[in-house]
Amino acid sequence: MELNINNQTYQIDADADTPLLWVIRDDLEMTGTKYGCGLAQCGACSVMIDGQIVRSCVTPVEKASGKQITTIEAIESNDLGKRMVAAWVKHQVPQCGYCQSGQIMAAMALLQQSAHPSDEQIAAAMVNLCRCGTYNAIRSAIHEVAGAGDQA
Repeated sequence: MELNINNQTYQIDADADTPLLWVIRDDLEMTGTKYGCGLAQCGACSVMIDGQIVRSCVTPVEKASGKQITTIEAIESNDLGKRMVAAWVKHQVPQCGYCQSGQIMAAMALLQQSAHPSDEQIAAAMVNLCRCGTYNAIRSAIHEVAGAGDQA
């Protein structure tokens, strides 16, 4: 099977129903995408497939074949990603940090769909769990990247 991850093509040997997360982490050794719950509820495993946020822990690798997969490892490959990471640092979003790769992926997907999201759009898109409760800082960082300043 062939996967296009972060603009690189990989030939993988995995069963079609293997979760994409395990291929990314175990086979390709891209460990930025995290395992959290394994039930698609926490969002630590979030990646983008063709620009849409998905939970890689429950996405069979066959559903990702032939599509463009983006992981946290490539997030700073463009200006939007660089600005997102800078805002994340400025607003001190990470506490323990475990969920943050999934949070950033969800925020990137949101901003690619809506350049200037409202608080309601942010709340609807940012459903990944954060045990440290950094949701206000996440919202502030997203508003900053969107050019709306700190609206927290």
